[in-house]
Amino acid sequence: MLLATGFLLVWTDSPAVLARVYLTQDEALKGAFPSPARAERKTLFLDEAQAGAIEKEAGSKLGSRVFSYYVGRGADGLLGYAYFDTHLVRTLPETIMVLLGPDGKIKRVEVLSFSEDLALHRGIRNLTGASLTAEAITAACRRILALHRRVGGGKE
Repeated sequence: MLLATGFLLVWTDSPAVLARVYLTQDEALKGAFPSPARAERKTLFLDEAQAGAIEKEAGSKLGSRVFSYYVGRGADGLLGYAYFDTHLVRTLPETIMVLLGPDGKIKRVEVLSFSEDLALHRGIRNLTGASLTAEAITAACRRILALHRRVGGGKE
């Protein structure tokens, strides 16, 4: 351990210690659909043909054929859709929420957790360009948009 300029620095190589949770799923949903709005959970079970079509449209593989998403509704009706995606950035997981408007367009992307190792002289250089993170988030957004268009929100 090292104490420097008022910050406690702990050196470790354990990814679990380095994982960073910024928002829980519940906190992200409350931010996306503030009270008195409500978010209703929906679950999709894709067959092989649906999964194949979505993968082809998105240009990346799905991690599963079972997906949950949330439909946000307020006093004036539909507010949008929230999809969560966990994927690897290099070798460690990242979880994001992609918020779609009623029109199916991306309104916002929130990073809920990011486990990339940001230890000095190892991860900082990769974070600076953020190309791996940007590529992973872009692929996730493409999967979510393809899923939404083909079988997700608005088709329940």
